[in-house]
This record gives sequence, C-alpha cells and structure tokens, in this order.
Amino acid sequence: MSKVAANGPLHGVRVVEIQGLGPTPFAAMWLADMGADVVRIQRPNLKPLVPQRVDVLNRGRGFVELDLKDDADRNAACNLINRADMLIEGMRPGVMERLGLGPAGFSGTNPRLVYGRMTGWGQSGPLAQAAGHDINYISITGALHAIGGKHPVPPLNLLGDFGGGGMYLVAGMLAALYAARETGKGNVVDAAITDGTAHLMAMIYSMHGAGIWADAREANLLDGGAPFYTVYECACGGHMSVGALEAKFYAELLSRLGLDDADLPAQMDVEGWPVLRTCFAARFKQKTRDEWAELLEGTDACCAPVLSLQEAPNHPHNRARNTFAAIDDVIQPDAAPKLSDTAIRATIGEECKPLQIDELMARWSG
Repeated sequence: MSKVAANGPLHGVRVVEIQGLGPTPFAAMWLADMGADVVRIQRPNLKPLVPQRVDVLNRGRGFVELDLKDDADRNAACNLINRADMLIEGMRPGVMERLGLGPAGFSGTNPRLVYGRMTGWGQSGPLAQAAGHDINYISITGALHAIGGKHPVPPLNLLGDFGGGGMYLVAGMLAALYAARETGKGNVVDAAITDGTAHLMAMIYSMHGAGIWADAREANLLDGGAPFYTVYECACGGHMSVGALEAKFYAELLSRLGLDDADLPAQMDVEGWPVLRTCFAARFKQKTRDEWAELLEGTDACCAPVLSLQEAPNHPHNRARNTFAAIDDVIQPDAAPKLSDTAIRATIGEECKPLQIDELMARWSG
C-alpha cells in the first residue's frame, strides 16, 4: 500500500473483491482510496471488456489470478476470504453458492465477515435471475422516466451503477463493518441497484406525493421544466447551466442578464414559463459561454459553464481543490470526499499489479 493510503481511515481493513464490472470495482476503488487493503480475485488470462491502458476503477489495489472452478484455487480463495473483513461480489444470485463460496460457508470460520453482494435486481424477487444493465435497473424505479425531454435520456451509468449501486454497497458494508465490530457478527449486504436508485428518488417521490411534482418530463422545478433551472446555448455553441431557484438568486440572475422583472411573467407562474424560456434563450445567445461565465460564475445568479471532459480538470475551482489528479499520465478524479485530518490520495502505480498468493497469505496472516 502507498504511504498516503496507509494513513487512511480504513487502514487495516482487509477486503477481497471478486472481479466484476461497474459498481463492484467502483466500490472496491473507493475503499482502497480510503486506505483499505483491497485484493481483487480475477480469472487467469482475463481480457477486459473495454481494453484500457489504465483502468481507473482498478486503481489502488493488486490482484491474484484464481480459477474459482478449480479446487486448489478455490481453497486458496477460501483461505483468503477467511482472513478478510469484507468481501465484494457481483455475481448473479446463487453463483457464489454453487462455487462453494457463499456467505453461509464462512459463518463458522469468519463470523465477522461483511459479505457485500452487488446486483441490479437484488438477491430476491421475480427479476433476480434476469440479465440487465444500469438503464434497465433505473427503468423500474421511476428515475429514467423522469429524466429527459420528449424521450427518457439515460444519465450515463452514474445514477444506477455508481450512485444507486456502488455507493449504496459501500454505505451498507461500512454500516455492517461497524456492527460487526460491536457484535462480533457480520452481515450479508444485499445491495440492489433498483433499491438504491429508488432510495435516491426519495425527495422526488415526496414532492410527487404532496402534489407538487408532475409525473412528466420537463414539467417541474428540477427536471429542466423551469426556465430558471435548465441549460442554455450560447453564441459559440457552448452552454451555460442556470439554477436560480430561490427568489433572491432569481433576482440576481435577471439583474446580471439585464432583464426587468416588471416586463416578465412571475417566476413561479408556470403558464408564463414558455415566455421566460424564450427570453432567457435569446439573451444567452448574445454572448459566448466564456463571456457569460466571466459575468455570472461565482455570483448569486447560480450559473456555471457546461464543461467538457477535457476542460473540467483545468477549471480553476477543480484545480484549487485537487478534484482531479494525473496518475500514471491518466487524468482522473482524485479520491473523494476529503477528510479534515487525513490526507487521502488516489493511487495506481505499483499497486495495480499481480500478487503472489503465498505472499498475500503471509501478509494477511495476522
């Protein structure tokens, strides 16, 4: 482990990650960023689904190659898991049991083990055994329906895989780790992307239940329906985001756009929103994105330039906070969140390399 990671809040926590896609390596990356000693078990001669010189999701940890269908390799995996505090797996329900690596098999040998299970549909329910991806999982929660314009728009795989999936797996496992240290007994964490995404929708369902959120796209305060919470194209073809929800911020926006409130429909007059949108769109077309950013960014007008993947790491705010880092010549998001008394930095370097199982067993022998 790196010297920085060794000072992390999860220093000393041992994690076995069964190689998977999307939310499982993301969760393992986050734990490694926070100082956990994470080891990935992957198939021998594994070929990545999307070849990359450096896979950021695999940073901060090494791996051992084990064929879990081979008796000797499976026994090695068992021995490793018996030394771990946590396990992460993203197989379909029942696969780990058929391999002889299900949670029940460790209840006697490692009763404190936190067994993290990451799936799209969950360990139970009529869809539990069905194939799927992020876009399918968020479909049944109401989230995908609520995002977009004429048609639903996939929010990358940020909402399902990483928000409703990986981060809920991390949260559940940390809660279970705390419980295990208090009680001496681990938990099986059943993290389903459907459950996590639905949970992320709590505020929207609350407003819908109160009758203040229409079950339609671009018809509400936060879905692009409000002309003061949306994105506008500028003279250069770039865009500015506007989020002036509160009355005082809306007044600041009008002032900086050079618009008179008396000449416009009231902010919360939904019938007048088309007029406001047309007016705002015409005004933003009068300057380039960077000109508007110079005028509006950092003010109470609640505006920001929409940056590309290439531009974002160079934004002064991101640079000041070290939001991004260049690791092995790859620009990537640094570890988050930041801690007041502990320096946390993402690492790849020598850690993302094959490990010898005997050396690993010796390291985890204590």
